[in-house]
Amino acid sequence: MDERSGVLSNGSGESAIWHDGWWESEDGLKLHYRDYPARSGSGADGLPVLCIPGLTRNARDFEVLAEDLSADRRVICIELRGRGESEYARDPASYVPAQYVADLERFFAETGIERAVFFGTSLGGIVTMLSAMTAPHRIAGAMLNDIGPVIEREGLEHILEYVGHGRSFPTWMHAARALQDVHGAVYPDWRIEQWIAFAKRVMELSASGNIRFDYDMRIADAFAGTGNPAKDSSMIGAEDLWPAFDALAGRPVLVVHGETSNILSGTVAREMVGRIPQVELVSVPGIGHTPTLDEPHVREAIDRLLARCAA
Repeated sequence: MDERSGVLSNGSGESAIWHDGWWESEDGLKLHYRDYPARSGSGADGLPVLCIPGLTRNARDFEVLAEDLSADRRVICIELRGRGESEYARDPASYVPAQYVADLERFFAETGIERAVFFGTSLGGIVTMLSAMTAPHRIAGAMLNDIGPVIEREGLEHILEYVGHGRSFPTWMHAARALQDVHGAVYPDWRIEQWIAFAKRVMELSASGNIRFDYDMRIADAFAGTGNPAKDSSMIGAEDLWPAFDALAGRPVLVVHGETSNILSGTVAREMVGRIPQVELVSVPGIGHTPTLDEPHVREAIDRLLARCAA
């Protein structure tokens, strides 16, 4: 365990304390997670929540949610290889879901954690579903944030337009405006303060003083190299993800859907509800890919999911 830690205010007068943790992948990479211990003694022995971010995101993506949930439950926010403080892969071909699943199994082996409630945003949800096929005993319940077994081609093409471009910016305002240009349709009502906060979650201040995205640009090589990312198995880890979603059967599942998402369609989201038992669907009006998980009715649904998960 690294000695570094942080104290974050959740705006209610309470503070969430986190510290860094590390584990090693099978190919020798040092991978990072941010660990929020339960602040109340009653939650220390409960099931932890394991947060897995999206394609270009990192542990900070779940910062506000982790602050709140850690009031009475341990929350662990991992960073996939090539993101945040996790080491970059030696071979960019390893930036694929099957490798992330293998890295995650090493995380469980090294930390001694046996089971958790998985929260997966976008790519993190794909990793969650694939984990249900390879290590179902690890998953006590799951939240899939705007991702399902069918990924819309429009959304994948949009990702190809911006991932891996390696732009940098002189100020946080410039960074925020650039994000708004690309993702403005996802969050149409955001104020500039929210775009700046978003920039600080997905970017970092480099040693040269410029602001840059906090991930390995070579992630785009594996993503774009598939030829047809909407169908190619090397991008999503399986040509048909329905069996992976079906593997979640027998445990509570929450599907969060951005109403205007170009990744998860409403049709697929509704089919997920009817596919296996214990699935709740919550849609976020006017929001695309992905909901922030700070929406009040989403938080209520998360509380219901956690209440349904057996210890």
